[in-house]
Amino acid sequence: MKLSTGRVALLALCGLTAALAQSPSALLRVDHYVKVKSTVPAIAGQTTEIYVREVVRPDVALRSAPASDKVALFIHGAGTPAEVAFDVPNGDFSWMAYLANAGYDVFSMDMTGYGRSTRPLQMNDPCNLSKEQQALFMPQLLKTTCEPSYPNQMTTLGSDWADIDAVVDHLRALRGVAKVNLLGWSQGGPRSGAYAAQHPEKVLKIVVLAPAYGTANAAAPPAQVPAKGAAFNTQSRSEFIANWDRQVGCPAQYDAPTLESVWSEMVASDPVGATWGTGVRRAPQVTSWGWNKDVVAKQQTPILMVAGIHDKQVAPARVKELYTDFGAKQKVFVDLACSSHNAMWEKNHLLLFQASLEWLEKGTVNGKSEGMLQLGY
Repeated sequence: MKLSTGRVALLALCGLTAALAQSPSALLRVDHYVKVKSTVPAIAGQTTEIYVREVVRPDVALRSAPASDKVALFIHGAGTPAEVAFDVPNGDFSWMAYLANAGYDVFSMDMTGYGRSTRPLQMNDPCNLSKEQQALFMPQLLKTTCEPSYPNQMTTLGSDWADIDAVVDHLRALRGVAKVNLLGWSQGGPRSGAYAAQHPEKVLKIVVLAPAYGTANAAAPPAQVPAKGAAFNTQSRSEFIANWDRQVGCPAQYDAPTLESVWSEMVASDPVGATWGTGVRRAPQVTSWGWNKDVVAKQQTPILMVAGIHDKQVAPARVKELYTDFGAKQKVFVDLACSSHNAMWEKNHLLLFQASLEWLEKGTVNGKSEGMLQLGY
């Protein structure tokens, strides 16, 4: 069931509260839009909106005092919006629904430039793509390659952290909790992990899948922020499939219905990109820094990190480096069998979901609060 913000209260007025409370399996999906004063360089100071999706059981939504440890926020990676990545409407592949059915009030957010959040107008101009990507849309949009109207990367990790902080504060006020749990994927690793380093007082536990960690990442922003380069990038359906297929290392690692579900949701999240060529998803290029060895060595927030054995986007060895460098004693690394960068959409997704739930509930995986283990072998 899909509701806009505030509709749960309206349902109560309409006399449907009891019916909802008796059907905890009928999850609610509520849209929130969090207003922020943007720190994205191209639109700095403008009021923008961050799209937040909530997935929650009716009985959890209607309780008067949410459990203080039961609020979770998903943070997406470099290309795929959060509601597409974590709430796949096919079978049991929605990670958000899995945690919601376990009693969590689950949220996901799209950073500025992604999905249903505000997209800077510069992202509507195909001249702001790289020359190579411009060529993909000739002659549909362009007669020839063109010079950019905006010659810099679109967003920064700093603006991402500001977006996260606005959403975290919104959720803390909305649910009356001091801390939230953060779950990040790929570039969602440095987004959520570095945010937790900056605001440990607001973060309870961390779960990261294929976190894009680099022990020698630059600690400080580059001399020019944002860095020069293409403002954004695109991905077509064929590119999406090719990138996934190169990471398949076992039989039936993923199935066609799930792929089609993810891609259809991807295009639906980008009505402009859907009209380019045969349809693409657009994502901003991000100027990045921070979350290196010096930063993570000081972190004490309990963290679960998961790497798919066949991941060719973030090598499992890099995730093991994060495990070694991370300062908290309560930390677990999971080596997930028959899995790629897209583990949450693949055959061993329930092992991932179960591990994340145990971590949020108990701070353990298979009873271990520290160490490395394998799942699915």
